[in-house]
Amino acid sequence: MSDWRPRPATDLPDGLILFDGVCVLCAGWVKFLIPRDPGGRHRFVAVQTEAGRALAARFGIDVEAPQTNVVIRDGRAWFKGDSALQVWRDLPGWRWTAVFRLLPRALRNCLYDLVARNRYRLFGRTESCLMPTPDIRRRFLTEPGELA
Repeated sequence: MSDWRPRPATDLPDGLILFDGVCVLCAGWVKFLIPRDPGGRHRFVAVQTEAGRALAARFGIDVEAPQTNVVIRDGRAWFKGDSALQVWRDLPGWRWTAVFRLLPRALRNCLYDLVARNRYRLFGRTESCLMPTPDIRRRFLTEPGELA
């Protein structure tokens, strides 16, 4: 997909985050969010799961080389830097990041792409997806039926 503008996704649960489960940076993002979201607004699905592959296909994301994460908010799918900005606006103490909305989306996406293209080299890659602990397991979705 060349245009990563928000798209309708009214059939998906609000707060759902699609991420690259073998990327150390991406898994770190999820680990960062969990303790800062004690109400459990956000739920997570790794692109390597069956549910993640289905979402990736829907949004035109290459499962073998995911070029974006996705967050569902207010019935819309948000991509790249917009995705992070949508999540940060819900986190106490992180609302200041809204200042990045002043940058044009094309510039935000260019910066996002620079990090995304180099994420495995800079941060590493694991052989398997992030495994949630039992106390947060309910926040991770793996099967397409869980997306409803």
